[in-house]
Amino acid sequence: MDKLIYKPVSHDHEEFLRKAKKYGEFRKEYEALAPAYTLIRQLLLARQHSVLTQEAIARKIGTTKSAVSRLESAGKHIPSITTLRRYAEAVGCELEIKLVPKKQD
Repeated sequence: MDKLIYKPVSHDHEEFLRKAKKYGEFRKEYEALAPAYTLIRQLLLARQHSVLTQEAIARKIGTTKSAVSRLESAGKHIPSITTLRRYAEAVGCELEIKLVPKKQD
């Protein structure tokens, strides 16, 4: 019997994105998701800096660990400003929301 040997497939994510963004529809959809992923990245970095678990944050803001998990994921859930403010306070941050003018083409 042949042994199964783990051979990871190499993947250069930046190269993949560079090629994929050449396709207009992909680029449009990818750019539309950028704000959501930026928010998620900020939430995760703030929690990491605070050294709190999802469970600890949930207790601080009066919700469940699964609700914090959904907040930190890229799902269909759109958090309220109140929820984001509570999360920010739990991890020792202030919530700052701003509108940035679009770049002129």
